[in-house]
Amino acid sequence: MLKHIIKGFKQSVELKRRIKRRHSIFWQDELAEDIRNIPMNEADHLHKWQDGDNWQRKLSNKFNAREFAKMNGCKVPDLYWKGSDIDAFDFSTLPPHYVIRPTIGHSSKMVFVMAEGKNLFDSKEYTPEQIKQVLRDEVANNGKLEFLIEEFLKNEKNEYGILTDFKFFCFNGEIATIMVINRLSPNTGFASFYDEHWNRMEMMQLNYPQAETQQAPACLADMVTCVKNLSRAYGIFVRIDFYATYKGCVFGEFTPTPSMGTKFTRHGKKRLLSYWDNYCKGQI
Repeated sequence: MLKHIIKGFKQSVELKRRIKRRHSIFWQDELAEDIRNIPMNEADHLHKWQDGDNWQRKLSNKFNAREFAKMNGCKVPDLYWKGSDIDAFDFSTLPPHYVIRPTIGHSSKMVFVMAEGKNLFDSKEYTPEQIKQVLRDEVANNGKLEFLIEEFLKNEKNEYGILTDFKFFCFNGEIATIMVINRLSPNTGFASFYDEHWNRMEMMQLNYPQAETQQAPACLADMVTCVKNLSRAYGIFVRIDFYATYKGCVFGEFTPTPSMGTKFTRHGKKRLLSYWDNYCKGQI
């Protein structure tokens, strides 16, 4: 009984410990931000991507992540503009629907999901000048920051709206679980979990209330193939986000330290640690 209790306690803290350790190794290095923001291109040879320790940090830059996904045969949203000189871009050339996101950041901060002047993420109206001022202020605070202005992807029904997130927890080509978020805003929505064959699983993480069982996306098979290819290329544990859209599965981003290891259920911790030990043993 005592051994069982001790084992359960170790599991309860081990996943968080590993993820926090990775965060420390990745980002407490004084060169970390320089490495993250090395400009990369899909045409670059793999050895250029992997030319240093913890090279995966380059993929925490969202532009680099796009290029890496393209290099591995995955679709990405159309790119209208990338840069930090906000005044150099003419917003009048944009379609009524578009998305702005930073190359650095997490938790959907500084993201504009624009639908005819309204940001669906905060339900507020913005003029182009108001958006530009927000972006200028952010760039002034971080000289390494750039913004991407991208296509607003329609869903599988060819409709605009906040897309459902498909978040794959991956270990060197193996998928431990798929977290599906029916998102209402950056921090609200409903979640459910599935295996790669779309069998419903227990709740693995408690970021959101539990959702009803979801229908599998039409592009699930392609999504799983893309995710496994990207996971093998990434090598170590990572969460890979995708969208199901009118043009099939589309890559979102890589998340190397999801939720900093917090809010996982006992079942979630046990499953992720099992996959980590079986498929990424000894890796950060």
